[in-house]
Amino acid sequence: MILCVPNVLTADELGTLRSELRDASFTDGARTAGWSAREVKKNLQASDDNPNQERLRDMVRNAFMRNGMLQTALLPSASTLPLFNRYDIGMEYGQHVDAPVMGGMGNAVRTDVAITLFISEPTSYDGGELMIDSGGMEYAFKLDAGAAIAYPANSLHHVTPVTRGSRHAAIIWVQSLVRDPARRELLWDLENAKRQLFGREGKSVTFDTVSRSHANLLRMWADV
Repeated sequence: MILCVPNVLTADELGTLRSELRDASFTDGARTAGWSAREVKKNLQASDDNPNQERLRDMVRNAFMRNGMLQTALLPSASTLPLFNRYDIGMEYGQHVDAPVMGGMGNAVRTDVAITLFISEPTSYDGGELMIDSGGMEYAFKLDAGAAIAYPANSLHHVTPVTRGSRHAAIIWVQSLVRDPARRELLWDLENAKRQLFGREGKSVTFDTVSRSHANLLRMWADV
């Protein structure tokens, strides 16, 4: 399931992120890639020693946590710290799949879902599309600033070369209570069906039946 969510970051948050990242120090993004992805990762990543790094990470993580659509669809149980990356002219990230586990003993996160939050306006740069392989087809994504895309982290994906401007984004990886993406999609469909039924009929017998099925499937599949 690929989910695009608008307005995850507010205008004020975007302004703060852009201002702080404009003056931040960046290092070679390849240093955090696996041994094979390192060969195709050509971007920059905000240094951990930036003075406001922790505050910016909290801002992005809080935006993710307060977004009802992302919380309901992804059912997060843990997440990585947000990373901030930058693609300048000529930079790209070739075809790769994300590491299945990130972090170390005591803070390891299984990467079920990857989230990209777009910080730059799409008109401010050319290229830089996020390309995701789904079912043998490639789909291109270049969302408005403040929007997020969540997609299975086991998908092959890449970022096309930037040919004008700079592309800033924040990245988070999420461990879900339900690790199987097909089951998460089924639960998301049932949640939407519940809401549609309630809007049309209120708390009817049909609504209660669908709600019970949704709750019992989550109870059956959740890793807690």
